[in-house]
Amino acid sequence: MSADLAAQMLQETLKVIGLLAGPVLLVCLVVGVVVGLLQAITQIHEMTLTFIPKMVAVALVLMALLPWMLRTLGDFSREILMNLPQYLK
Repeated sequence: MSADLAAQMLQETLKVIGLLAGPVLLVCLVVGVVVGLLQAITQIHEMTLTFIPKMVAVALVLMALLPWMLRTLGDFSREILMNLPQYLK
């Protein structure tokens, strides 16, 4: 395996990881900022108030996007396995 091919595979892997993790992390960030603002405005500093909305939001996003995420990961895995003989040269 050449260095160029390894770099290309690494780049494609990082792209798929970012594509799959991005929506979940973005929703978690937005919910965290909104909850933080509400806590600052109301001066309620309960620790569980930050975790429960994030957990619910992440669970909803995962339920909504799981078919797409699995399809994307399956396509990437299939591409890697189909090109395995080329990588071993």
